[in-house]
Amino acid sequence: MSDSLNAETPTRPVPAAEAALERRYREALPAADRPWNATIAKLLDHRSVRAYLPTPIPDATLQVLVAAAQSAPTSSNIQAWSVVAVRDEARKARLAHLAGDQKHILQAPLLLVWIADLSRIAGLGAAQGVTLEGLDFTEGFLIAALDAALAAQNALVAAESLGLGTVYIGALRNHPLDVAQTLGLPPRAFAVFGLLVGHPDPAVPTDVKPRLPQEAALHQEVYAAGGQAAAIARHDAHSLAFRREQKLDATPWSAQVLERWRTVAILKGRHLLREAVETLGFRLR
Repeated sequence: MSDSLNAETPTRPVPAAEAALERRYREALPAADRPWNATIAKLLDHRSVRAYLPTPIPDATLQVLVAAAQSAPTSSNIQAWSVVAVRDEARKARLAHLAGDQKHILQAPLLLVWIADLSRIAGLGAAQGVTLEGLDFTEGFLIAALDAALAAQNALVAAESLGLGTVYIGALRNHPLDVAQTLGLPPRAFAVFGLLVGHPDPAVPTDVKPRLPQEAALHQEVYAAGGQAAAIARHDAHSLAFRREQKLDATPWSAQVLERWRTVAILKGRHLLREAVETLGFRLR
C-alpha cells in the first residue's frame, strides 16, 4: 500500500482517493486536496456480499469483531445491546426461512443477530429493587436500537478490514416474535437485524454500488431540497449502468424506492412491528 494511502493528511491529491470516490458515486467530485488513509479507503470499498465459502469464522475472530462493536459509541454508556452468534445449521435454516428464505444465510458460516436489549438493565433494576420508569418510553427502545446499529457497523468495518464479506439481513424483522423464540430472547429484547460474516466466494464477484450524489444527502446549515431532482436523475442513470453490469433488471433507483413503499403488503409483516415490539416487553409511551 502506498505511503499516500496510509498518510492521515496528504499534502497532494491522492489518485486512490479520487478513484474510490468516483467508483462510489459513478461521477467525479470537484477536484480538491482531500484527507485520505486506509480506513477511509476500506469504508468506500464496502459492498454487500451474498455468496460465501464454507470456511468457518474462528472464535478468536468473533471476539475481535465483538470488541470492535463494543468500542462503538453508546448512549450515556448504557450499552443497551447484545449480539447472538448463530452457527448452528438448523437454527440458521430456521432464521433464513423467517427472513424470506434467503439462501446466503445458509451459505455464510456466521450470522450475527443484533439485539436492542433493555433486559439487562431491567434485570439489574429488579435485582436491586429499583423501579425504572424511564424504560417504558419510546426513547428507551430507540436508544437500544441505535446502540445496536452503531455496534453492528463497527463490527462490519472490522470484518471487512480482515478481508471478510458482510451483508445486513433486515428481513429478520418480518417475523420478530418467531425470531425471538428461535433465539430464546428474554422480555425487553428485540432482534433489530442480522449481519452475515464470511469469506466471499471469488466465483461470484461483487462491485461497489453507487450512492446518491452528495447534493441529495449533504445540506449546509439548513435543509435545502432544491438540488434533489437533478441529483436523483443522475443517480438513476448510474444505478441503471450498475444493474446492467451486474446483469440485473433495468429498474432505476427511484422506481425501486417507490415500489419498496407502494403497499403495506410489501412490508412483509413489518407493518405490525409496533405490536410485536410491545409484545416483546417494550413500552412505547
